[in-house]
Amino acid sequence: MDALVADLRRRLGERSVVTDADVLASHSHDSASFCQAGTPAALVRPGSTEEVCQVVQVAREHRVPLVTQGARTGLSGGANAIDGCVLLSTERMDRILELDVDDQVAVVQPGVVNAQLSRAVADKGLFYPPDPSSWEQSTIGGNVATNAGGLCCVKYGVTADFVRGLEVVLGTGEVLRTGRRTVKGVAGYDLTRLVVGSEGTLGIVTEVTLGLRPAPEPALTAAATFLDPHDALRAAAAVMSSGVQPSLLEFIDAITARAIQSYRDMGLPEDVGGVLLAQSDRGERAAEDVQRIARICTEHGAVEVAEAADEEESELLLEARRLVNAGLETLGSKLVDDVAVPRHRLPDLLRGIEEIARAQDVVIACPGHVGDGNMHPTVIVERDDPAAVRRAEEAFDAVMALGLRLGGTTTGEHGVGTLKRHWLEREIGPVGADLHRGIRELFDPLSILNPGKVLDP
Repeated sequence: MDALVADLRRRLGERSVVTDADVLASHSHDSASFCQAGTPAALVRPGSTEEVCQVVQVAREHRVPLVTQGARTGLSGGANAIDGCVLLSTERMDRILELDVDDQVAVVQPGVVNAQLSRAVADKGLFYPPDPSSWEQSTIGGNVATNAGGLCCVKYGVTADFVRGLEVVLGTGEVLRTGRRTVKGVAGYDLTRLVVGSEGTLGIVTEVTLGLRPAPEPALTAAATFLDPHDALRAAAAVMSSGVQPSLLEFIDAITARAIQSYRDMGLPEDVGGVLLAQSDRGERAAEDVQRIARICTEHGAVEVAEAADEEESELLLEARRLVNAGLETLGSKLVDDVAVPRHRLPDLLRGIEEIARAQDVVIACPGHVGDGNMHPTVIVERDDPAAVRRAEEAFDAVMALGLRLGGTTTGEHGVGTLKRHWLEREIGPVGADLHRGIRELFDPLSILNPGKVLDP
């Protein structure tokens, strides 16, 4: 590997190439549990598209894997190192290149943090909706790689709905520009959508052109508590079919609610079965929407409904949702699933998860984005107990199989990575899998870009 490192330093300079063992170990994996990570040969931090091209050329010449990383907040092992690989960090490519207020477009480098962009466009009276839970750390490049979602998806959509164009360095070292900055454009195949969600297997994104929205009015929130979680899910389906278009619709199950309450006193009752959080950002009509949602929840068995009177009260009601991860961390290690099903099948999904938990003798929390049917069944694991780990992994697989049986998908927003690689072919079928492999070969003939991720070779 000495020749590899020497070549990288010659092309990028000493400061852009890291071989310190402790640094490499800390960068060898993302935030997913139970995903193996290899030992990288080097970490590089290019500062430009040209330098990315240089890294690709070195990887090609030395026939070594190249794994692109953002902030490593992913939950599927997609940014995990492979033995002997070069890790390419986009952290130095962190500039907002352009904010066009008239055309409502932003052009950014991949290392820009989601929250940084959101605040920058808000200062211009604009809005970038995708808001994954890790938005204070995750980068736009990482969001593009996984087609990240977030709390606002129910109304505004996911990352792909806002990406108009990309600059991408292919596995050949060539630079591809996809899409355009106009609102409309249908010339040729939609290569932009193909690259979004490809998890670094088709190319390295070096620039992103994003469509923006006018800033919404301040939102109002309702929080409804239920004794029976299935009532909460039925209420969520009723909200979505009522004609109201919430800007947020979230579910917190009993296990998660008790974990949150133990972590911080949020006034959640001990006997809560489920909590439904809904929000409307329709300005003067937000209060009317919230009242209508509250009535629907009451009609479906809610024992208490709190309606925010202003934006400050709305923030207080949403605080519990923001504490989901912190609360669950107190219960043990987490194996986070990410299934999405048609909304009317959500009660079936929850019942199935409860049965799996009993059969495998594990604890499975189940918060989620019920407005778009994307749930996050989370198996709580004692990592020092091999038998418990085995049961947890079996429960995890059973939940994914259940999601597919209900007409859903094994990942709604976290991506495939290594965690769900062996499930993808089952979901898309052999013809789809062959097309995936063929497309990868066109973009990356030597198979150096994130090999072993997304789909088995």
